[in-house]
Amino acid sequence: MSQLIKTNFGSITFLDNHDPFPNTDQALIELNGLLAISDTIEVEKIIEAYKQGIFPWFNQNEPVLWWSPNPRLVLFPDNLKISSSLSKKIKKNNYEFSIDKEFPSVIKHCSEVKRKNQNGTWIDERIISAYTKLHQLKFAHSFEIWVNKNLVGGLYGIILDRVFFGESMFYHETDASKIAFVLAVQHLKNIGIKMIDCQMKTNHLVSFGANEISRDQFIKLLNNYIKT
Repeated sequence: MSQLIKTNFGSITFLDNHDPFPNTDQALIELNGLLAISDTIEVEKIIEAYKQGIFPWFNQNEPVLWWSPNPRLVLFPDNLKISSSLSKKIKKNNYEFSIDKEFPSVIKHCSEVKRKNQNGTWIDERIISAYTKLHQLKFAHSFEIWVNKNLVGGLYGIILDRVFFGESMFYHETDASKIAFVLAVQHLKNIGIKMIDCQMKTNHLVSFGANEISRDQFIKLLNNYIKT
């Protein structure tokens, strides 16, 4: 049975394995949309979370934290912006683009990215194990960029019906992750994806045409685009 943990900004729900998520309007604005905490992260719980506009994000040696920020950063594939310099690089076509060719390597590389103001990684063994299972179940997908048969950039995320939930990206060569992102968005558009969830606002994603919408609007779109 779920319990409430009191903070200076309000109460957060502590979930047992079979507890439902609280309504997203209970997410704490002062804590960037923190909604719930749990000890474990199960595949079924992740899918349940995404369908409700919730996602897991936490650091190593922390409990599992579940978030539903307001506003939410999204990219509608038709709004994708590509700079002229990046467009030129893509047209050179001196790389190989692949899908789901090397998911385990992509998520491992993403876990090793050094991020500003962050010690360690949020992609720990719990995340790697859960998302690898999701990949095996055909929910999680990776997009890769190769140069001379070396994996130099990529990203991964979850597809549920007509929504792609982006998780993380990496690069070992300049612009490799940007090329992977552009080609992934174009592929996702071609297979009928209507919205890409970018979660939190970054200038990098805004430069590609992502914009913020309210959480209520985001959840309405989820309900429209996810039917399963």
